Amino acid sequence: MNRILVTVAAIAFGVCAGGTIAIAQSESEKYTKADTLRGSITPERSWWDVQRYELAFKPDFNSKTISGANTIRYKVVQYNDGKRKMQIDLAAPLLIDSVVYDDATKLGFEKEGSVWYVDVPQQSAGSQHSVQIFYHGKVHEAVNPPWDGGFIFTQDSLKRPWMTVACQGLGASIWFPNKDHQSDEADQGASLTMTVPDSLVAIGNGRLVSKKDNADGTATYRYNVINPINNYCIIPYIGKYVNFKERYKGEKGMLDVNYWVLDYNYKKAQQYMPDQVHKMFKSFEHWFGPYPFYEDGYQLIDASHTGMEHQSAVSYGNKYKFGYLGRDLSQSGWGMKWDFIIIHESGHEWFGNNITTNDLADMWVHEAFTNYSETLFVDYIFGEAAGNAYNYGIRNGIKNDKPIIADYNVNAMGSGDMYPKGGNLIHTIRHSLNDDVLFRNILRGLNKKFYHKTVNTADVEAYISKQAKFDYSSVFDQYLRSVQIPDLEYYELKGKLFYRWANCIPGFNLPLVIKNKSAAPVKIYPVEKWQSTQLAAQQKASNVLAEIEKMYYIGIKKVK
Repeated sequence: MNRILVTVAAIAFGVCAGGTIAIAQSESEKYTKADTLRGSITPERSWWDVQRYELAFKPDFNSKTISGANTIRYKVVQYNDGKRKMQIDLAAPLLIDSVVYDDATKLGFEKEGSVWYVDVPQQSAGSQHSVQIFYHGKVHEAVNPPWDGGFIFTQDSLKRPWMTVACQGLGASIWFPNKDHQSDEADQGASLTMTVPDSLVAIGNGRLVSKKDNADGTATYRYNVINPINNYCIIPYIGKYVNFKERYKGEKGMLDVNYWVLDYNYKKAQQYMPDQVHKMFKSFEHWFGPYPFYEDGYQLIDASHTGMEHQSAVSYGNKYKFGYLGRDLSQSGWGMKWDFIIIHESGHEWFGNNITTNDLADMWVHEAFTNYSETLFVDYIFGEAAGNAYNYGIRNGIKNDKPIIADYNVNAMGSGDMYPKGGNLIHTIRHSLNDDVLFRNILRGLNKKFYHKTVNTADVEAYISKQAKFDYSSVFDQYLRSVQIPDLEYYELKGKLFYRWANCIPGFNLPLVIKNKSAAPVKIYPVEKWQSTQLAAQQKASNVLAEIEKMYYIGIKKVK
């Protein structure tokens, strides 16, 4: 396979108080042609827009194979004279058997790695068509799900078959044929039809439409989603499941909530899950606005891995323990008072599933806001001081190894710092606003403006700055595109606080609010040059700045 060298973002340099600093620096990496085909809008992808997926498949637990067909309904957005092919993604070792156009005509196709090029006839802009793609084969298995993606063939604790998929990043093409790019969601939803042994239960996204006993030892379940959905969220769950349900009175009305658990977890799940789910909805609907998928309902489903944010069908594998598998990731104590997976993965319903990034490089929008949903949950349930302590604690996980935003168009993902550092970025902006009404309106506004849409980081950054009436672009650059953590340098002289930014990108302008119980808050606007402000008679700089360091992800350095 040919290899191509993708040019990384240019490195911009400038002088800050701390010296010469790179605004964005990325090591040159070699990407394969396959990376570009997977991560970019190629000519063979650009002319058509997915409207709906109708996927039907049958897994074989013993042979670790699957077979099925996916009908892709699409709209032609650019005239195709028949010379431009259609790019379909399906990863080895799976094979396409045949492609049928508009339920009538078989089409030819050829393969290049995990990309299949389908010969299509002439099609006019605005017309709508379908291709039904039949496929089969040995399927790629996940080694360490959900971190390593693929189909999961495992057993429950009673040695019974248990199957599901986790494929974020790796892509849904690891198990079914589709247009595997985050920018093109299925606008009119999807259906998932699963034929499984009749001793097992199959669950999919959205609502159960039908169940049929095939009188041959198998049963067929069909689930349907009517809202737009991204590919990696379309997921089957197959095992010895039982169900209990409720109707939750939420901000938008009555929401159907289904809990699907392995039969031996039934009693403890009834006692455990609803309490955490109710608290999740109360806090997240307060901060983010109505749950985005009332029409499809909400499901929480036992999974064999820790958990994933599969739209309207959230994976749960936290072993019915508070914290993350019984550990407090913040080391603050507050992380042990709630179930990390239920809260975090459900937070993705707003950021990740409602608002989805066009490119994997911008995944911070998914992960930073969802990481911060943990802080907001703690804040809402246990109080602001608890939220601040939790957020400060998760800084322990920040590595500052590379920028959070990765290279575009090659399906690359940035630093894992997009979780804790991203959450601290949002916490930093929140405190610089010093207005939780405005901050909450921004979060709710994001989910309203970009409701069921795909976005770029520029869309999110611009929206926040516009609503805040302050240009935060240098703040985003600092935390997303560089690895320097800015230092507030200061000294105190005759009751005045002198301050400036150091170890930062040029133009870094994060505002700070100095709070003290004995005096009114003071907002300052540090830059690279020394400035000063008068402190109240009873204030000491070291005391008020110590509190600032907990509210903002910055360093505090006293200088002579």
